[in-house]
Amino acid sequence: QVQLVESGGGSVQAGGSLTLSCTASESTFRRCMAWFRQVPGNKREGVAQGYFNFGALTSYTDSVKGRFTISQDIGKKTVYLQMNSLKPEDTAMYYCGAKDPGRPCGGLNAADFGIWGQGTQVTISS
Repeated sequence: QVQLVESGGGSVQAGGSLTLSCTASESTFRRCMAWFRQVPGNKREGVAQGYFNFGALTSYTDSVKGRFTISQDIGKKTVYLQMNSLKPEDTAMYYCGAKDPGRPCGGLNAADFGIWGQGTQVTISS
């Protein structure tokens, strides 16, 4: 089974930027790849997802539209989450999720993703 490793988290001030990386042990081609975040005591929230084939189909939760961008480097088997104009409410543990190859993205629901990384912490100070 594919393994995912996230990196790039850290602490920045509000208005700053971070880029998270999710490196897979197998190709991310034709996989729905997603970023979720979770605050202790809350459910895991979908942030962004992308189905990367010869093009890219992406979707975002409303609170990050225009600020976050999901992208992929097929050669590096890595999916990125570029986060700009960060806000204190973006503070969370961020997780990378993946579906089996060929499965469409559909709704941004954690229950639909069976493969997870260990997470990377993002902390935004005001």
